[in-house]
Amino acid sequence: MTAHFLVIDQGTTSTRAIVFDARLVPLVAAQEEIPALYPQPGWVEQDPETIWNSVLRTARAALTQRGLQAANIAAVGIANQRETTLLWDRQTGRALHDAIVWQDRRTTAACEALHHSAELVTARTGLCLDPYFSATKIAWMLDNLPDARTAAEQGRLAFGTVDSFLLWRLTRGAVHAIDATNASRTLLCDIRSGNWDDAMLDLFRIPRALLPRISDSAGALGTVDPDLLGGGIHIAGIAGDQQAALIGQGCLTPGSVKATYGTGGFVLLNTGSACLPSPHRLLTTIAWQRSGCRTYALEGAIFSAGASVQWLRDGLRIIDSAAETETLAGQADPQQPVYLVPAFTGLGVPHWNSRARAAVLGITRGTTHRELARATLESIAYQTRDLLGAMRADGAAGGVSIQDSLRVDGGMAANNWAMQFLADMLDMVVCRPQCLETTAVGAAYLAGLGAGLLPEPAEMPTLTPIECYFTPKMAAEERAWRYAGWQSAVIQTLSGTAATD
Repeated sequence: MTAHFLVIDQGTTSTRAIVFDARLVPLVAAQEEIPALYPQPGWVEQDPETIWNSVLRTARAALTQRGLQAANIAAVGIANQRETTLLWDRQTGRALHDAIVWQDRRTTAACEALHHSAELVTARTGLCLDPYFSATKIAWMLDNLPDARTAAEQGRLAFGTVDSFLLWRLTRGAVHAIDATNASRTLLCDIRSGNWDDAMLDLFRIPRALLPRISDSAGALGTVDPDLLGGGIHIAGIAGDQQAALIGQGCLTPGSVKATYGTGGFVLLNTGSACLPSPHRLLTTIAWQRSGCRTYALEGAIFSAGASVQWLRDGLRIIDSAAETETLAGQADPQQPVYLVPAFTGLGVPHWNSRARAAVLGITRGTTHRELARATLESIAYQTRDLLGAMRADGAAGGVSIQDSLRVDGGMAANNWAMQFLADMLDMVVCRPQCLETTAVGAAYLAGLGAGLLPEPAEMPTLTPIECYFTPKMAAEERAWRYAGWQSAVIQTLSGTAATD
């Protein structure tokens, strides 16, 4: 009987379950939206039971749609929103508090209070000291929930990111583990040894008794309780969503790079066995772990990609749908350069200025909604060029050269105008795969790998065939003056920020 893989893709806005065949072709999917809770400004939470029930319902629905039973599923793979933090009672399995989502900023002051340890944190973990990651979220719950710290020290509580929570629930508490990619996003993992770091546990006051075992990303990770999905299916692959997308894009060799464009943008560069420091404050992260051996990546984030298009739609109300930007950008006057610096929540690599705020420069009396739409799409390409410039410098210092193509996925990858401008601005081929479900493809591959049904990464042929290649067409002179205009716009935006401090 043909093997099938069931992927649980638990994201920030929705949970999806997708069944893949042995060739990693998606056959059927089920999806549920996940609401967010905003108890205070800057706080973002989700109900753990809502997450869990959505996983069960979508997994069961996907199997039912295809007429499959547990016996037809060779393995389960999990991809998940990263950094989102949960604590639960080991005896009852019930969460002590809503999950604190990766976007949550409640621990900003706690991070600022530890600024003297920022260099140590980066040296040990490869990450920046920021509320984005899990450690200060754990500490907040231990300090603010009744008796939580005492219970944690006594070994009565468990910590996990979403993958760990789902693994616990799917195995009915038989397995408390976290895969290496998710562990590398906690601020508690030594990025080089792949183990929990005592200095970080002391710094953030996290009892070791809370922590899950760090596991490979592919292998014998657990078995689903038969009562949940009708049989004891093996769980054989787990990765954080961006690492799963890197794998799903087939970026399995050093120098390969992918960009995912959703609300924000995430660019990851495979650096192989080289765990590279980043003078440009890129993040060093674990791309995957297999048989205890780690493959690493450099990661950079674009804070506003699809969110900028949402601003056009919901803030300015100059478009009704994101798809309209493709037509409008094509109708804009190309000789009227307008620049949007989308620092709605600050600027990331290489600027790292959280106080910066968005600006539109170059507006004239002739500027219309068409030029604003074009400027919005262009801003994503400019930010990607900034980020890849930092990656090239940091990679070269460590002996890793970026390959001559960029693989793209996410909702914005469907915008042909944006992808062509991206290729033009990067002077680089941009590759869009036939299947944009690259996160789920990556999790499916890890499940097949862990189950012994698919070859090792070095032997794996292309995971996602390319649907479209965007090749550079812009003249070098035009590329230079357009990018110089962007750099000037950023400088003016940052100067305006300094003037208002």
